[in-house]
Order: sequence, then C-alpha cells, then structure tokens
Amino acid sequence: MFTLRDIPDLNGKVAIVTGGNCGIGYVTARELALHQAHVFIASRNEESANSAIERIKNETKNNNVEFLHLDLVDLKSVKLSAENFLNRGLPLHILINNAAIMATPWALTQDGIQDQFGVNYVGHFLFTKILLPKLEESAPSRIVNVSCEAHKAARNGIEFDKLEDETAQTSWYRYAQSKLANILFTKALAKKCEEKNVYVNCIHPGFVKTDLSRAMRENYTFVGVLLLKIGYLFALSPEYGAITQLYCATSPEIEEKNYRGLYFIPYGKVGEPFPKAEDQTLIDNLWTYTENLIKKSLVD
Repeated sequence: MFTLRDIPDLNGKVAIVTGGNCGIGYVTARELALHQAHVFIASRNEESANSAIERIKNETKNNNVEFLHLDLVDLKSVKLSAENFLNRGLPLHILINNAAIMATPWALTQDGIQDQFGVNYVGHFLFTKILLPKLEESAPSRIVNVSCEAHKAARNGIEFDKLEDETAQTSWYRYAQSKLANILFTKALAKKCEEKNVYVNCIHPGFVKTDLSRAMRENYTFVGVLLLKIGYLFALSPEYGAITQLYCATSPEIEEKNYRGLYFIPYGKVGEPFPKAEDQTLIDNLWTYTENLIKKSLVD
C-alpha cells in the first residue's frame, strides 16, 4: 500500500493543484511541498489560498508555494489562469485537477453551463488542454483527474440533451455525471498522449470527511443530513484521502508499469470504473461536445 512516506524527492518538479486550499487538495499540496516540489495552489479564493500557503510554508519550510488565480465557473478566467502560469516560463511536471463542488442546487456558470458539470469537468478540460504542451515539453509528467465512485450513479451516461434542463436531473445525478465525465476525459487524453511521456490517470479518493459535502448539509432533508453524519463516522481523513492522487502524481510505478488512462482507488490500486466509462463512442462524443461548448463560450 502506498503511503505518504513513499513519496519520492520532488526537488526540481513543478506542480499545480486545483482546489489546493482545503481538504484533500490542501494535503496534496502540502505533501508535494514537503518533498521539495515548487507548488502552485490554483483557487478562486485568494484569501483562503494564501492562508493555506502560509501554513504549508510553515509546516514544510519550503517557500516555493504560490497562489494561482483560477475561477472554474468562468472559462475566460480559466484560460487567463493557464496563460498566466505559462508566462512564468516554468516547466510543469504535475497537474492535479482536484477542485470540485458536490450536489449543489441548480445554478449556471458564467458561460451558462450547469455548474457541477462546468466546475468539475469543463473548466478542468480547458485548463489542462492549454497546459498540455508545457506538460509534454517537461516530460516525464503526470496529469491526475479526481473522480469518485459516485460516477457509477450516472447509469445513463452523459445525458447531453438534459445538461441544461433544470428539472431533468437531481443534483446528485448532476454530480455523478460530472465525475463520469472526468473519467471519460482521462481515457481520451491518455490515448492522445500514449506516444508521449505524459501519464494521465484518474482516481477515487475514498469517502473522505471534507467540506465538499457542505451543499448536501445545507440543502438535504433532515434524514439525508443524518445519514451523512453517520457516514462520516467511517469516513477517511483528508490525509488518507489524498494518498491515491499523490500515488498517481509521484510514484515511480506509474512510469515503470506504464499506467495510462486508468482509474485508481485507495490506496493506489487499479480499480474498475462503471462500464459507461469505457464506452468509446461516449468518450469521443463528450470530447467533441466539450470542445464545441468551450469554443462557443470563449467566442461569446
């Protein structure tokens, strides 16, 4: 079993962690810094990110931890964020697409995209695509997309015709669908990178006690909240929840065993995603749909 102690020395490596200001993202950023990586915490909340950065610097004695503004609800902001990083002239060896929202009430992003689909998937798609040439140039490099077992609840796959229909899906289905999209994206991107030293994988961190479920606590029924609290008695801490993405981001095994396009579960084991995640037609359709969606949003 991979543990935090197994993370190798990362001196000279540059990493970006989206949502690295809290939860498993914070632990991930901290551990990368502890092992001497130059870490960028990409977040929309500068105050929260800077607070996290100061804590990480104090804990790790590594001053190479920086804030990168990234607002995943606004694709123009996502594009600017990636370009701002590229303008630094640094290499990029590790990209961990960790930020997410879960089971939130219906809302749209700045670009009119259903917010869970937009934040959890579309924003990261664009961010990654812009940074991909730098990851290729800096190879060997890693891309880790955070999904979860909840993707299996999206039993009908990606319901393209219902994505922007407020009443067509539950908030939980919308979340599951966004996490399925992350696996489909991983499969497509890994295939595009198969002749390059860019290793793309996705992970399920486990059921982790973090602030990600705040929308559920605020909007679910008393019974739902009670069940969540009971579940938390058995939940992983963020320290354990971060292990699988740190495995995919840092373990030499990823390159030694040529792990690409796989779905990992705690703690660094190859898992079995829902069959819809292996549907090549769905993989191709989602890629085309997303590119067209982004093109329209950036033009508008």
